[in-house]
Amino acid sequence: MSSPLRRAESALESRRVERDRKAEHIRLALEPRMQLERNYFEDWRLEHVALPEIDYDEIDTSVTFLGRRLEAPLLISCMTGGTDDATRINRNLARGAEETRVAVGVGSQRKALEDPSTAESFRIRPLAPSVPLLANLGAVQLNYGYAVAQCRDAVRMIDADALVLHVNALQEALQPEGQRNFRRLIPRMGEVARGLDVPVVAKEVGCGISRDVGRALVDQGIHAVDTAGLGGTSWARIEAARADDADLGELFADWGIPTPLAIRRLRDLPGLTLIGSGGVRNGLDVAKALALGADVVGMAYPFLVAADESEERVVEKVRRTVEELKICMFCVGARTIPELRRARVVRAGRA
Repeated sequence: MSSPLRRAESALESRRVERDRKAEHIRLALEPRMQLERNYFEDWRLEHVALPEIDYDEIDTSVTFLGRRLEAPLLISCMTGGTDDATRINRNLARGAEETRVAVGVGSQRKALEDPSTAESFRIRPLAPSVPLLANLGAVQLNYGYAVAQCRDAVRMIDADALVLHVNALQEALQPEGQRNFRRLIPRMGEVARGLDVPVVAKEVGCGISRDVGRALVDQGIHAVDTAGLGGTSWARIEAARADDADLGELFADWGIPTPLAIRRLRDLPGLTLIGSGGVRNGLDVAKALALGADVVGMAYPFLVAADESEERVVEKVRRTVEELKICMFCVGARTIPELRRARVVRAGRA
């Protein structure tokens, strides 16, 4: 067999494996057993204001994010792409985001860069022309041949307003085909931030980002961080299920920094735009995340479930979440999101 033929067959096999992995991720992420049972936001309470002295109808949930106006500080977090199901899901998410004017991201575009035939599953800008759109690549790819050029290609592919570089050490450690060389990623991420015309967002995938890592990222010129903390989808369970090792998945299922704690530890880093995500399930969680210090709040699993059905369900979930958020704002006397971020939030059981 000739060397070019071997290379061609190897490339085809790699694409098949990646396609199968993407499909498995969607299927498993939709299973309720992959969600952590504990809601860490229940450890915190917003202090009720019996006389809020505001008119509910005057409450304004709008914010500016990545230079665009949002009706509410919500991000439909980066999730998927690269398969027929992912195409359908991404289009439902995009249409829902545009109708409700919230931000939206796509899953890792590595597959589309290596197999351009899958790029259409990520190209949702025509369906969401006016809202912030986030491109996405795995940061670890910077140690496996990717550089500023590939990051720029990912942004251009979907006409994105920012690039998410997701970091997922635990997931890669448990993944059968995991890439585990994380050496010198922080300075390499800094090179990307300095080389792109759009902001870079450093995002975890369920284990949270510590203050020390956040400070190191800011020092490298990365001024947006998504906590993606412990509390939602367990990628430890998902990857362990793929490897047929449930015991390993349970051992690491609750590994990480709970989202509320990650937000509090990062909130006062100078010049940082903070996205709070990880286990956010409703408008009450959104309100708590904002009061704890987030600028924008990301949600994934609730929107994945909705988008698996229809764009209408995505719209319904956004509108319900915003309604719940406004009720919280009314009951703490906050007319605007900046006022909500100054509301008193305390540990449950403490005065």
